[in-house]
Amino acid sequence: MLGTLRSIVQEVNGAKDLTDALGVIVARVQEAMETDVCSVYLLDEEARRYVLMATKGLNSDAVGTVSLGYSEGLVGLVSVREEPINLEHAQKHKRYRYFPETGEERYESFLGVPIIHHRKILGVIVVQQALNRRRFDEGEEAFLVTVSAQLAGIIAHSEATSFIGGNSPIAKKKYDISFKGVAGAPGVAIGQSLVVFPPADLDAVPDKKTLSIETDLMLFDASIICVREDIKMLGDRLSTQLRPEEQALFDVYLGMLDDKALAGEVQTQIKSGICAQSALKRVINDYASHFEVMSDSYMRERAVDIKDLGRRILSYLQARETKKVDYPENTILVSDELTATMLGEVPQDKLVGLVSIKGSGSSHVAILARAMGIPTVMGLVDVPLSQLDERELIVDGYNGDLFACPSDELRVHYQNVVEADRELDEDLAKLKDEPCITTDGTRVKLWVNTGLMADVMRSLDHGAEGVGLYRTEVPFMINERFPSEQEQIRFYREQLEAFAPNQVTMRTLDIGGDKSLTYFPISEENPFLGWRGIRITLDHPEIFLVQMRAMLKASEGLNNLRIMLPMVSNVNEVEEALHLIYREYHELRAEGYPVVMPQVGVMIEVPGAVYQVKELAERVDFLSVGSNDLTQYLLAVDRNNPRVAQLYHSFHPAVLQALNKIAQDAQEMKVQLSICGELAGDPAGALLLAAMGFDALSMNASNLLKVKSVIRGMSMTWAKELLDSVMKLDSPFLVQSTLTLALKEAGFGRFMRPSKVADASSQNF
Repeated sequence: MLGTLRSIVQEVNGAKDLTDALGVIVARVQEAMETDVCSVYLLDEEARRYVLMATKGLNSDAVGTVSLGYSEGLVGLVSVREEPINLEHAQKHKRYRYFPETGEERYESFLGVPIIHHRKILGVIVVQQALNRRRFDEGEEAFLVTVSAQLAGIIAHSEATSFIGGNSPIAKKKYDISFKGVAGAPGVAIGQSLVVFPPADLDAVPDKKTLSIETDLMLFDASIICVREDIKMLGDRLSTQLRPEEQALFDVYLGMLDDKALAGEVQTQIKSGICAQSALKRVINDYASHFEVMSDSYMRERAVDIKDLGRRILSYLQARETKKVDYPENTILVSDELTATMLGEVPQDKLVGLVSIKGSGSSHVAILARAMGIPTVMGLVDVPLSQLDERELIVDGYNGDLFACPSDELRVHYQNVVEADRELDEDLAKLKDEPCITTDGTRVKLWVNTGLMADVMRSLDHGAEGVGLYRTEVPFMINERFPSEQEQIRFYREQLEAFAPNQVTMRTLDIGGDKSLTYFPISEENPFLGWRGIRITLDHPEIFLVQMRAMLKASEGLNNLRIMLPMVSNVNEVEEALHLIYREYHELRAEGYPVVMPQVGVMIEVPGAVYQVKELAERVDFLSVGSNDLTQYLLAVDRNNPRVAQLYHSFHPAVLQALNKIAQDAQEMKVQLSICGELAGDPAGALLLAAMGFDALSMNASNLLKVKSVIRGMSMTWAKELLDSVMKLDSPFLVQSTLTLALKEAGFGRFMRPSKVADASSQNF
């Protein structure tokens, strides 16, 4: 049956539209199961009815005309129960409905299986039999369930394509079609889509021998020169939007084209007798495959960059004529995998939004989009890319939602959001230099999370009082080797000087999990529960000690350094790390460096550490909660995975109870407590954290003034009463709605950015 299933899936994938796909399904399943009838009923959500969309065995004239209510008949029963129903005497069942136009009166045996995609009922697939009346056996039932599960995604994609294309046989309304992805960069964009495809197809290149090594080398070298010029031009075009550190990505591209890197390997292949195009394909695939197997999403994105370079080189090798693109005034750039160079090709005064079917919030494009303030949605599921070109789209970068064919109502809603964002930014700018104090006098420190120097200026522009998290792995990731002590000193000194005299909390090297280094690969079946954070650096003291030495030297004369240890799960790790830090400190003092011993703290991001707060507090100067990782570990949810991202919720009662316990234990131990993560940058979340007793909140700079405005407008007494009420709730959605209502009633409704997906009036995918 496995071979049959693969054949069906392959044939359905090649279908030109939904009608074609359903026709293939019913014909092949009927044949494979040797039954008299196979039919597919799809749900018309607007009418709340199941429509017969394809059949093999019933009267073909019934297709598109026969329908049942949502819970009507055996088809409705399958849907309501969301499980297979297998009957030997279908006509005797009290839910049986007879439709003369189908000609099904002679069929008794019935097996119906729901078609479910991401918890959403799409329809029901049914097989029936007249002769040899029987109950379908377990193997047949299992096969049909497998068929349904395998084909659900394909049907969803085909159905979405039909809706957008305007030729869906069950859709009355063809607007407000929504797709769920992952937020890449905040904001809302309304504009005209432009779908871009790779300039050339490397996969289509055959393996061929060269006819002339000299000619192929000359052609390849000329292509490299052209691509270099293109990349430099694109980098120059973005120079006014990006800071030098962010533009470094284009230098990485140019570096790959060096004779000592990718280009050199292609030349070697050509010299061995392989034609230029085939040599390029081999080298690009080899480079990309090394990155694609990495668990770290940031490093996997490098494979996208490499493939993009390969396609650009190939387009010149194939002497492809470049067509001038006419960009709409409000361009929303859409691609299967957006790259930085694609982004750079659009005139910046016309680019308003980005949509990448693949990718995550840690991709290069997402990083650049946040730097440039372009609303972005990544990692979408079941989006018919070819149907999105030249259509009006709405990109909701706050919630990771994409809307196609928006209605007037939805368009007006999001136009109001855009206008409200603009007015809010203008109003909040006045708070930059104001202290963050509640109306009854409680002071809350607002810090920022940084990684690149570009983050620094944005943070200072928003009135940041210090750094709650500096990600020291960034200097390690942009190198092809471990950075030297002097290189690290330069990075760290820049951060410390920029914020002096305010404190800068530097997290020690935190690789593993979703962050790895090309020159220090880590391959594990479950990297998030494996060798990462403090576990790696303690196993490699030669790396840890150099970093500590660089941090201490960088802080000389400034004395605003704090060191933070990540992924701590027991006190022994803290004691061992402290021993190494103190050792390096005393060695530097002995060498004549007048460094001051910085405060040392621990990140609480492992559930086990939640229950050892008091023991950890006895050994360190401060504690800081990493709310993103702690939430993921507590809920066992990868928030960058669009298939389960909806289960990630910072307001989950278990998360709030853990945070409250941490705060109470820290207060009892009289140790400073901060938090860095998305919850701290959410105005409602910040309010709860302040009420719990967190001394400092660290967030992305873009959220700082919103949080400051809310805290300055509230009393701590009111915040604690709100905290007491939400701690009694048992659902994250109840918590969220309670907080939203409370803030709206307090006059802060404009800070709330609810998703419109639930309100969309037509088909959602």
